[in-house]
Amino acid sequence: MINTTLCYIERDNKYLMLHRTKKEKDINKDKWIGIGGKFEEGESPEECLVREVKEETGLTLNSFNLRCIVTYESTNYETEYMYVFTSDDYTGKIIECNEGELQWVEKNQIYDLKIWEGDKIFLEKIQKTNKFFTAKFCYDGDKLVKYDIKEY
Repeated sequence: MINTTLCYIERDNKYLMLHRTKKEKDINKDKWIGIGGKFEEGESPEECLVREVKEETGLTLNSFNLRCIVTYESTNYETEYMYVFTSDDYTGKIIECNEGELQWVEKNQIYDLKIWEGDKIFLEKIQKTNKFFTAKFCYDGDKLVKYDIKEY
């Protein structure tokens, strides 16, 4: 299993999204996702988040909120535990990303992009509530077959 972070950076009712187009062997190939990546040895979720955002965008997060923890289970991929954050408090200028194209996207247009079905579900929940929650998404390949959400 792997541990990852994901951040939805907000500005003017938009999220900074990454269109994953540059890596050949990429489970997110051609999909749009937030900013994040895999933990390095010994990192906390917060340390991973800050490092990944800086590496992929050039931005420095000043503050952020942990919104949910997502478990992904799939017949094709290793189980993933993902810590999902949001932030609207950052400094710096956006750089070119070596994993794809960065673009500010209106929050209500995210659902029209090619994103994981589970991401649509947890993003909608993040936008509707400030409560912390966990979610488990079960995929058969890339097809979402069931999910469960628990609010705290």
